[in-house]
Amino acid sequence: MDLRGLLEQYRLVAIVRGRDADAATRSVIALVEAGVPLVEVSLTTTGAEAVIERARAELGPEVALGAGTVCTAVDAMRAAEAGASFVVTPGYGPGVDEASRLGLPALVGALSPTEVIAATGAGATAVKLFPASVGGPPYLKALRDPFPDVPFVPVGGVDAELARGYLAAGAVAVGVGSPLLGDAPHGGDVSALRERVKRFLDAIGAA
Repeated sequence: MDLRGLLEQYRLVAIVRGRDADAATRSVIALVEAGVPLVEVSLTTTGAEAVIERARAELGPEVALGAGTVCTAVDAMRAAEAGASFVVTPGYGPGVDEASRLGLPALVGALSPTEVIAATGAGATAVKLFPASVGGPPYLKALRDPFPDVPFVPVGGVDAELARGYLAAGAVAVGVGSPLLGDAPHGGDVSALRERVKRFLDAIGAA
């Protein structure tokens, strides 16, 4: 799977993290149907592997369905066995190396320049700037001076307005959790989720 190409094309990764496995599964399917084909299911989600497996069965093998909060080698193996096609990590660790061994592209978390160097040195497909809220778009812009060729994906506190700001500052894409998902993965209104998707896609299209 060409994760970098998909990031460049769609510019949005939806992050599903929920307390209700059925609701989380419905949220994943709703996101893809509403036009967000890059979806990460955090392994902190209740029944995360089952959510990935059921969503994969429903959506087919071509959808870019990833596993997030991958920290350990065991996490990466769980992700692969559930049918994830990429992994997302909060930082560089054993999960990144295991994902590489398994042939899964990785969006690797980093905040400092040292961490960016570690992530790219480990073969990260893209760098998840996390938590992006610490420095906002100006910090991303500063990082891009020494790292002009690194594809950054800011994650953490990204709403529709900030999404435009990060993309304008040079992000290849943004990762969005609760500002997009709301309470849908916990059993909330999926129709409201579809409306938020439209707002985010409009904002990203205008960036």
